[in-house]
Amino acid sequence: MLLPVAGLVVLAACGLILLAVSTARVGLRAELVGVAGALLPVGPVVAAFLWVDRWEPEPARYLWLAFGWGACVATITALLINNTAEAVGDLVLGKGNGDKVSAIFSAPLFEEAAKGAFVLAVFLKLRNEFDGVIDGIVYAGFVAAGFAFTENIYYFGRAFAEHGFGDTTIPGVVTAFILRGVLSPFTHPLFTCMIGIGAGIAARTPHPQLRVLAPIGGYLAAVVLHALWNGSATLDGGKAFLTIYFLVMVPIFLTGVYFVHWHRRREQKIVAEALPTMVGEGFVARTETKRLASLPARRTWRQQARRHSGPAAARAVADYQAAVSELAFLRHAITLGTAAPDAPGHEKTLIAMLASTRDTAVRHAGLDRIEPLEPPR
Repeated sequence: MLLPVAGLVVLAACGLILLAVSTARVGLRAELVGVAGALLPVGPVVAAFLWVDRWEPEPARYLWLAFGWGACVATITALLINNTAEAVGDLVLGKGNGDKVSAIFSAPLFEEAAKGAFVLAVFLKLRNEFDGVIDGIVYAGFVAAGFAFTENIYYFGRAFAEHGFGDTTIPGVVTAFILRGVLSPFTHPLFTCMIGIGAGIAARTPHPQLRVLAPIGGYLAAVVLHALWNGSATLDGGKAFLTIYFLVMVPIFLTGVYFVHWHRRREQKIVAEALPTMVGEGFVARTETKRLASLPARRTWRQQARRHSGPAAARAVADYQAAVSELAFLRHAITLGTAAPDAPGHEKTLIAMLASTRDTAVRHAGLDRIEPLEPPR
């Protein structure tokens, strides 16, 4: 388990403290409005990362921990540091300048560090769960979604407390929601995904120097993008916001979408190439290879299992599909020489898991049994 019970208690305590601080600042009614507003954009963002993570879904408990880390620990860490930076900025540069120091320098440096700490922990502590760039993007995305969720609660609540819902002359919570919940719900995930990409590259490169430089480069890219975004909304009266939004953030976001698509196609190729060997070893039936070689075919298979045999059958087929992918990715990493030191032992564990999940699928979804092969002499 990534966090012990004590860690979960700390996570919950941070969340309660943040809720209490935010409510004290804006009031209970505004806080409830903030929560309602923050819930709307977080759902599609989380769903998007779950959609990305379909070849070999990460354990739900780790994804919840990632979201909780971003929503609670990373947020309260950033709050303490940014408030200190703002106070120092006001003291050194004059009243009113501290928020600029906090937004352009402190927030990018420390918020991305706090969010990236979880991604780095998964990379270092759960190497067998961290298969590459897609996993890095998914974990980073969940952390950032949690962070943005808590941040939005405060921003929407403050906007409502100060201006209500707003009108044509006064920007209120509706304007704040359009800016943060409609136009830019992807910004925090986009920043932190740079760290996830760096960690993913480090997980699958045979070069020792790149294993160190890739996460550092990802962190620096996240900081620069975050600083650029905050600067566009803070300096020049916010006039540069639309320029940065359309000429920088949107193109980078679209490039990131294509990058994810390319990596998913790469994952599909890895699984497809591994299937003949699994058939030869007696782990997979030859008749199942087409249904395992693409995401649409896998989805159709699960839907058919649900219609014919119920939800338990669909879950059994999904677990079997995930086990096939996980074994394929591990063997690919072993071939490249980028797997964790305990890869041989983990491979045996995955083979046992594959046999177990297939056996469950045979019972629940009616898969054909595979006759065991004679052991090699």
